[in-house]
Amino acid sequence: MSQQKPRISTSFSYETLEETLDIKPKAEGMMIGIPKEIAFQENRIALTPDAVSVLVSNGHQVVIEHNAGDASHYRDKDYSEAGARIVYDRAEVFKAPILVKSAPIIEEDLPLIQQSQVIISPIHLSVLKAEILESMMEKRVTAISFENLKDDSDSYPIVRSMSEIAGSAVMLIAAQYLSSANHGKGVLLGGISGIAPTKVIIIGAGIVGEYAARAALALGASVKVFDNSVYRLKRLQNNIGHRLWTSVIEPRMLAKQLKTCEVAVGALGSETGRTPMVVTEEMVSNMRPGSVVIDVSIDRGGCFETSEITSHEHPIFMKYGVIHYCVPNIPSGFARTASHAISNVLMPLLLEAGEEGGFENLVWHRVHLRSGIYMFKGALTNFYLSERFDLKYTDLNLLIASQR
Repeated sequence: MSQQKPRISTSFSYETLEETLDIKPKAEGMMIGIPKEIAFQENRIALTPDAVSVLVSNGHQVVIEHNAGDASHYRDKDYSEAGARIVYDRAEVFKAPILVKSAPIIEEDLPLIQQSQVIISPIHLSVLKAEILESMMEKRVTAISFENLKDDSDSYPIVRSMSEIAGSAVMLIAAQYLSSANHGKGVLLGGISGIAPTKVIIIGAGIVGEYAARAALALGASVKVFDNSVYRLKRLQNNIGHRLWTSVIEPRMLAKQLKTCEVAVGALGSETGRTPMVVTEEMVSNMRPGSVVIDVSIDRGGCFETSEITSHEHPIFMKYGVIHYCVPNIPSGFARTASHAISNVLMPLLLEAGEEGGFENLVWHRVHLRSGIYMFKGALTNFYLSERFDLKYTDLNLLIASQR
């Protein structure tokens, strides 16, 4: 009689289990406030009605101050139809946990800012004060700046869009002020058959310089570009697709070219503080009467010694017979296009923050966004700002790691 083998029971299974990694928190509806801008001649609005409609249909609430979009020709009716709530009390807009502004925080805003609020806005280094930062730190604000916000490709999408607008607009502005009606030389920017083209000098080969050069070339002008970075000059030539007259900034060469040009554009950037001043008063005094200087770098101090800040209402002044256009924030003069460009960046960012359960979770998953955060829960996380205003600096990566 054969003996039956005992059955071995196994309490474990060899089936493969799904790997569980970092579980995302449940998506939550956010409340976003958009106040009407009252400073810096700001005409832009950070979210268009179309963007608001997308946010609302994804379960978020949007509160907008009465007439906030007027300067960009977006009416209250457009926003209410998109699902936003229009309010007449500025303080009520500021009660939203997420505040989106197209101009920097100003002193008048400080009493209205809430504890632990998230604020997305530009910084404007030239007008920033230590008291504003200190007040925001006391209220444990998390602040994201337009200027430093990066995307997946490690570029700065809002800065790039605004630079493209400023660069393209520069030549339209120059053409306007070269006309006799505006006391210019009475020449057509670009020229026509049988007449030598107008001469345009561009100082700075960044995005503003590139788009200014594109517009000038399209109009038929002769373009010469100066920059101290040979890499930037090469990149500009590659992007435009054909050879241009380029040079490093050598004072005697620059002075010689400025003497005979009709338009000079200052488009130098600066990573940290003030823009270097490369065009002296003497160089400007030797320029032809009726020629036009447009200093786009005026946002960071300007690169012409004769530059003084002007406004959209009174954009020009004359010095040595040369027309100077020194309006900061040129994109604000093309507010609808600029608003659309900003909205295209911020709307997907806000949607993603909602899906991740808030901005704190979003910056944990999206490392490239960290460069845009200059304050996290009241701790100053931008080294340049901490040095400039002598305030305590905290490393953002350490802060985020310690939250987990």
